[in-house]
Amino acid sequence: MTARAALFAICAAALVSTTCDRGADRIARQLTGGDPDKGRHDITKYGCDTCHNIPGVLTATATVGPPLQQIALRSYLAGRIDNTPENMIRWIRQPHSVDPQTAMPETGVTEADGRDIAAYLYTLR
Repeated sequence: MTARAALFAICAAALVSTTCDRGADRIARQLTGGDPDKGRHDITKYGCDTCHNIPGVLTATATVGPPLQQIALRSYLAGRIDNTPENMIRWIRQPHSVDPQTAMPETGVTEADGRDIAAYLYTLR
């Protein structure tokens, strides 16, 4: 493969990756009414990174809670409720209303921040 062909292949792969990411962001925004970029920041603001391993969040390498890779593709949240945008926002904001015995803390996530965090999590496919 020539250097020019190799460069073309790398650029094409980067373009496909960027297009897919924008598509996932758009879908996540539509599903939740949130902003995935803000949500990624809010994950550290509320300490989610101290318990979970979350792709795209450099500080989120913990193993206390379940890893959140591909959470957008899962059927259930917390092993109990359907994975819908409303349920994800509720679980993020008020996990004890879903499961009073959960170890997941209620950290005071606002409605807007809950939507943003859910939006980011829905990009994880």
